[in-house]
Amino acid sequence: MARHVESVCRLCRREGMKLFLKGDRCFTEKCAFERREYAPGQHGQVRRKLSEYGTQLREKQKVRRLYGLMEQQFRRCFALAERMRGVTGENLLQVLERRLDNTVYRLGFARSRKEARQLVRHGHFAVNGRKVNIPSFLVKAGDQIHVRETSAKIARMTESVEGVDRRGGVPEWLILEKEKLTGRVSALPAREHLTLPIQEQLIVELYSK
Repeated sequence: MARHVESVCRLCRREGMKLFLKGDRCFTEKCAFERREYAPGQHGQVRRKLSEYGTQLREKQKVRRLYGLMEQQFRRCFALAERMRGVTGENLLQVLERRLDNTVYRLGFARSRKEARQLVRHGHFAVNGRKVNIPSFLVKAGDQIHVRETSAKIARMTESVEGVDRRGGVPEWLILEKEKLTGRVSALPAREHLTLPIQEQLIVELYSK
């Protein structure tokens, strides 16, 4: 599977906002975006007026990079959102939030979505008692996600859970039991649970052309 291997801090600078791709480092003064808020490259500080298409493309790239997906994966999520009832843009964000790697990150078991994806791939989590190693697995309301017994002693994971409040805490649609290293999906994620400035309608307009 293709993956991004270059500096992820350049992605934050390119999109003009923190995407929290490096975990705890993004909450310190060492964050590259804090020091250089302009786009990377020789002409990064030159202000350019974007066209309508350019604005839509940048919004799509921002959300895609935020969740760490390649273009084909993101398109599949959009296609699924289109088939669902309701507003397509909000459905898209719900699908992205329901991915197992994102849910693991939101519960605090990992410091970043990239780390969460790796942990899921290595089979450290179970959903409703069954091992799941597919990052794109979509959780449902009522699902229980817990760290498998053989993985409960991983220091990096337990330390990450202890620092979840420092990173913004657990969203309202999830319930975390730190002592048991268990999380539960209390409800499907709603639009108001996303605090980052995302204009999902621009993505719908882009893919509707």
